[in-house]
Amino acid sequence: MNIQGKMALVTGGASGLGAACVRMIHEAGGRALSVDLAEGADIRADVSDAAAMEEAFRRLDGPLHIAINCAGIGSSARVIAKEGPAPLDWFERIIRVNLIGTFNVSRLAAARMASNIPDDGERGVIVNTASIAAFDGQIGQSAYSASKGGIVGMTLPLARDLARHAIRVMTIAPGIFDTPLLGKLPEEVRASLAAAVPHPARLGQPPEFARLARHIIENPMLNGEVIRLDGGLRMAPK
Repeated sequence: MNIQGKMALVTGGASGLGAACVRMIHEAGGRALSVDLAEGADIRADVSDAAAMEEAFRRLDGPLHIAINCAGIGSSARVIAKEGPAPLDWFERIIRVNLIGTFNVSRLAAARMASNIPDDGERGVIVNTASIAAFDGQIGQSAYSASKGGIVGMTLPLARDLARHAIRVMTIAPGIFDTPLLGKLPEEVRASLAAAVPHPARLGQPPEFARLARHIIENPMLNGEVIRLDGGLRMAPK
């Protein structure tokens, strides 16, 4: 799909991977609307809130052709800690934001795209964000890995479901990227993480994620698949 003149909705668009995708859409001649809970977003909304996102979609001006889901949260906890078993609400919250939030936006975006006039045979593209933690989850990442694994698992079913509407669905599973979340870590920890990447031995940069998202949008044969973007990294248990 040609991005020129198209409208895109980007969740998590106020920072990190999402902000890079917003810039990419603008640079490619499209229009991007960012949805985030953080300041700087065009629309402040929780992606896991059905009513809030339905209202966000009602605010869209014109047809929607592209949706990029980058909103997500993460924290770690062992199943059994000194205080006892991990809190269930911790697990539920991560699943709700990362997995349910992704499906919530995808369903609303697809419904909006389905009424588009086909452009070179397709009506829309949805790009979701998983993580290499979906495949190489570390100790403490049971909730995060489960949420991202769910996104991986629903990629092909969504693509098959939406094929009759000429809407493609793809997922990117990034490795360790230099986002605000990693920015909170001490420099020695960041350096250690970067050194673990086989090649290039550094943190990924958000524009590199956005570059892949652009290729997905523009390449009509990419559908129903998950692409790891990790420099060959395979995470250790901890």
